[in-house]
Amino acid sequence: MTQSHPAELDLADMTWPPPPYQPPVPPVTDEHGVRHFHGVTYATTPGYRPRLLDVRLPAGEGLFPAVVWIHGGGWLDGDRRYPPPTVPAALLHGSVLAAGLALVSIDYRHSLEAPFPAQLHDVKAAIRYVRHFAGTLGIDPDRIAVWGESAGGHLAALAGLVGPGSADAAALEGTHGVGAGDTDVRAVVDWYGVSDIVALAGHPMPAMAMPPGVEFPDPYEALLGGTEAERPALARAASPVTYAADSTPPPFLLVHGTRDGLVPFSQSEALAEALAGAGGEVTLRPVDGADHIFLGSPDIQGIVAESVAFLAGHLGAAGA
Repeated sequence: MTQSHPAELDLADMTWPPPPYQPPVPPVTDEHGVRHFHGVTYATTPGYRPRLLDVRLPAGEGLFPAVVWIHGGGWLDGDRRYPPPTVPAALLHGSVLAAGLALVSIDYRHSLEAPFPAQLHDVKAAIRYVRHFAGTLGIDPDRIAVWGESAGGHLAALAGLVGPGSADAAALEGTHGVGAGDTDVRAVVDWYGVSDIVALAGHPMPAMAMPPGVEFPDPYEALLGGTEAERPALARAASPVTYAADSTPPPFLLVHGTRDGLVPFSQSEALAEALAGAGGEVTLRPVDGADHIFLGSPDIQGIVAESVAFLAGHLGAAGA
């Protein structure tokens, strides 16, 4: 019996040019039965680092509803692997999995790599990828939600509001990764995200402690790009409140510290008002006395639990 040479099999499977993403490889399963797809390339663009995502699945069989986690960092920094320092990764990941939800953590292009809407394009590309490979990933393609903090909260809100009927929908959806497909989500959790960049134009940025010789760019200028004259229009295009009135929003949970010195609590108030005006289901949860990333709150565990319960309830998770 003759055997094919491995190189022949590889050549037979090759296409050129290769697709702008990589299909998932088999996951690693830990001692608790949790399956982990690590560092999956969901989109590539020449000249940029590949965009990666991780998937964690609860122990058990079947297709699980999924939450796409979007990290913060002022659109300039951050990493899919790390929640804010006030929220232990073990708490966040464990709470999601314990509720019977899959967790999809994504990277996206930072603003000095590419200005807006590159970040939203990447979020949309990640959702398309998860839907396209849902069967392989063990995810129910009809039950996907988004959850983000700070810059990630802003992107999560946009992902929930920007759809086929939105103004400039084609420009905001993008064609990265899988290229086409449904990007609708069933629910949104937005932790202290920016909702109206225009209103923040006069809000002073708090001093940032940086190493000697390192300057922190203005996050809004870096995100928007363009000239000073162009920025008001760019700010409107990058603001979730711009799209609320003309959307059919999914349920939103907004959680925000009342003493947030970086993104004022009024930002979530404005989005809650816009969503309610559009007939959407919205819950605004103030965290009394807390600063950005919930600094000063004694109940991080409770905030995480409420957020996970909201997502599990709207996704119909078995653990809800």
